[in-house]
Order: sequence, then structure tokens, then C-alpha cells
Amino acid sequence: MRAALISVGALLLSAAILLAGGGLLGTLVAVRAQTEGFALPFIGLLMSSYYMGFIVGCFVTPHLVVRAGHIRTFGALAALTAAATLMLAISQNMPLWLILRVIIGFCFSGLYMIMESWINEKSPNEKRGQILAIFRIVDLVAVTIGQFLLLLSNPAGFILFSLVSILICLSIVPLAMTNALAPQPISQTSLNLTKLYRVSPIAVFCALAVGMTNGAFLGISPAYISMLGYDLVMVSLFVSVAIICGALAQWPIGYISDYIDRRFVLLIVSGLSLASGLFLGTFGTHSITMLLLGSGLYGTFAMSLFGLSAAHANDHADTGEFVAISGGLLLVYGVGSIIGPILATVFMEIISPNWLFFYTAVVYSFLLVIGIFRLSRRSAVPLEGQEDYIAIATAQKTPQFFELDPRSDPEGDDA
Repeated sequence: MRAALISVGALLLSAAILLAGGGLLGTLVAVRAQTEGFALPFIGLLMSSYYMGFIVGCFVTPHLVVRAGHIRTFGALAALTAAATLMLAISQNMPLWLILRVIIGFCFSGLYMIMESWINEKSPNEKRGQILAIFRIVDLVAVTIGQFLLLLSNPAGFILFSLVSILICLSIVPLAMTNALAPQPISQTSLNLTKLYRVSPIAVFCALAVGMTNGAFLGISPAYISMLGYDLVMVSLFVSVAIICGALAQWPIGYISDYIDRRFVLLIVSGLSLASGLFLGTFGTHSITMLLLGSGLYGTFAMSLFGLSAAHANDHADTGEFVAISGGLLLVYGVGSIIGPILATVFMEIISPNWLFFYTAVVYSFLLVIGIFRLSRRSAVPLEGQEDYIAIATAQKTPQFFELDPRSDPEGDDA
């Protein structure tokens, strides 16, 4: 295991630095937009524009790597991201911010793709599960640290944007200085959404619902907490509690889903996600305790649903289709993340700001109805036929991430 970690150590360090910068940037943009007095629907569009660029980047990056190689493409995308981040601090022009967010989303998807594909290729087959677990820990710790970097300076100033740019630039160093040979060109994952829907309609609807809700929750909640008059410590705590609880809850929820019909687990967790949204919308403004408790409950349930949907879809998929199926669900999740922040902020503007959370409850109520309907349309997969659940953090993932998962078939899966 030590030799395997040494082979990917520089890549994991680059990932940690980049994820910390990305975690800070997402929260910083939402808080800065609220500070600048941008209208709520525009803030929603701003959050959505990131995912527009992210999805495009997933399809374009493999061609860039073929043209320029891994390290040069990584360096170019990192430089472009750093420049776009500094431009956010210099200008308060709203159309320019939208363009810059699309560019940043495009670049981050490429940066993540390069790192994930490189880590995947350098991971020995027999150690993939352990390296994936370490990668998830690095992801969780780095993104959490990124939230608390928000406390280092005033979001209305230049320093935090400069810090993001510094972190993005520093992420190049371990990758550029590694003596590991560059991997083969990134595979262009084949995504067949029609087939994906035939394999598991409920998984598709679940991925869409999770994107619509988590994209809004993670993107808009920093601005919402600021609107309530709380300081930056509370903003960082609120987002971090949801992320940490979501990461930790995947193991017990996944374990349970391995031993009973996964559809029932998915429906129960959807119902609890609905209840968490109602709790936050109703009691979140009463006290800090209620707000943080609601954040923890929401993260525990809503952020576990994507892993359940991927596991359920792969219970019905053919051998060797794991990467294509999971990548397709990730694309659906991304589409939901484009729609969600816009819809949520429209509700917040028309009705009330706390409709950020009631909106999530509405989405999960529809998912519950669809899930109950699907129970009557297909029999359960026998427990011995279910794939083992493996936790998946949905934020900032590309199809290459799933190639590292032991459920993929690295020898025979050409998707």
C-alpha cells in the first residue's frame, strides 16, 4: 500500500490544494454576490452557469489532453481559472460574472478530469478501493478547509479571490514535478441516456432531483445565511456541517442498502430529505442551533442519495457498464444543478427567502411519488444480485472518477 500511495502522492496533494481552492471559491462567490446586492434570481443563474461550463468541460477536456498533453493542459486550465477568479474581484459587471463562472466551471471540470484519470491509471487494481477511500478523505478535508478559509478576510475585498488564485496555481506544482509518467489520453466516456433510463428510471429521476436540490442548497445557502445577518463563521459552519454529515452518513446508509431492497432505502432517504427541507424552512430562522441541526439533517440524507441512485442503477446494468452508467447519472445530476439554483431563487424572490429549503422539499415530494410508482412497475433485484454500495461524494466529480471505483472493470470496461 505504501508503494501505491507514493505513486499517487503528488497527485493527491495537487487534488487537495485544488479542492480547497474550489471549495472556498464556490462559497465566496455566493457571499460576494449577496454583498454586492445582486438580485436573488441572478445569484441563482450565477450558480447555474458554473455547472453549464462544468458539463461542457467533461466533453471537451479529453480532446485538449490529446492535443497538448496532461501537464500542459492542466497548467493552461489552472492559469485560466486563476485569471478568471481575479477578474471576479476586479469587476462587478453582472454579465461578465456569468461568463467568468462558465469559464471557471469549464476549467475546473478539466482540472478534476486530469487528476482523476491520472490517479486512476497509477492505482494498482488490488489497491483501488483503498486509494478511492483515501481520495474521498482528501476531498472531504480539503473542501471543509476551503469553507473556513473564508474567515481569513472580508469577502468584499480582493484578498480571498487572490488566495483562491494562489491555491489554484500551487496545485500545478506537485503535478508538474512528479516523476510519474503521464497516463494514456483521457477516455471519452460513452453516455447513452436513453439506455440509462431503460436500465433504471428511478435512478435517473433521483440523480436529477439531487442535482436540483443540492446544486441550489450548496450554491445559494451561503448567500441566504448572509441575508439572515449571520457572520462568516456561521456561513462556513452551515456549509461544512452539511458536507461532513453527508460524507459520513453514506457508510451506514450504504451498508443498510446492501441488505434490503435498495429502492426502499432510496424512498426512505428521499422522505427524510423532504422532512429535512421542511425542518429548515420552518425552524431554521429560529436559532443557530436549529439552523445547524437542519443543515446536518439535510446533508445526512440528501447528500447520500446520489450514491444510492448509482448503486441501484448498476444493480440493473450489464457487467462492464459501471463507468458509463455512473457517468450518465453524473451528467443528469449536472443538468439538475443548472436548473435547481435558478428555480430555487425564483421561489425565494416571489414567496420568501426560506423557500430555498421548502423548494428542496417540493422536489423530493415529486421524487417520492415517482419512486412509489416505480415500485409497482418492476420487481426487486435479489440481494445476492445487488452490487456492493460504495460511497460517492457528488460534488465536483467527473466520469473519470468512477474508473477508480472497484465496481468498474478496468481490464474490460471500455466505456
